[in-house]
Amino acid sequence: MIGIPIALLWANASEWLTHKYLLHGLGLKKGAPFSYHFYEHHRAVRQQDGADDGYHRSIYGWHAQGKEVLGLVAAGLLYAPLFPVAPFFVGTMWWSLVNYHRVHRKSHLDPEWAREHVPWHYDHHMGPDQHQNWCVTKPWFDNLMGTRVPYVGTAREIADRAKRARRAAAAPVAPAVDATTATPSAATS
Repeated sequence: MIGIPIALLWANASEWLTHKYLLHGLGLKKGAPFSYHFYEHHRAVRQQDGADDGYHRSIYGWHAQGKEVLGLVAAGLLYAPLFPVAPFFVGTMWWSLVNYHRVHRKSHLDPEWAREHVPWHYDHHMGPDQHQNWCVTKPWFDNLMGTRVPYVGTAREIADRAKRARRAAAAPVAPAVDATTATPSAATS
């Protein structure tokens, strides 16, 4: 049973390490194996105020969300040989991998949920420095490593949200297009 708390701590450390050194470290070079994270996922989130519509796609594809799931499955397979000697550790790691995907996906399908329930992850994407706040499910290792930088609820966030709202209100609204005819729909005519 000691495997459960050890796995929970290791899972959080793994989130931090993977996010910081693989996804942002090696992934900052365009064309690198992990560059999809910063150049596809982060770009979408910044353009869509915390959302990433890619999470509406199937996980079976060569895109950011499919690569994320593939990485989580690969990590899960790495722990499988330990199951006979450490079943609680491995089971907890598998649960943590599934939970990571659940929380990460929900946070980008519902940014206001993320802002309220996982503000450290919202801060990572929407704050001024996207190279802080590496944890997704719990901020434990960000706190331990000194990389937790709050943004939600700060004067900077309030000003940034007001600025984004003004920009959205001023943006022209494109006419709705009828997908069957590729022409403006009757509702916009």
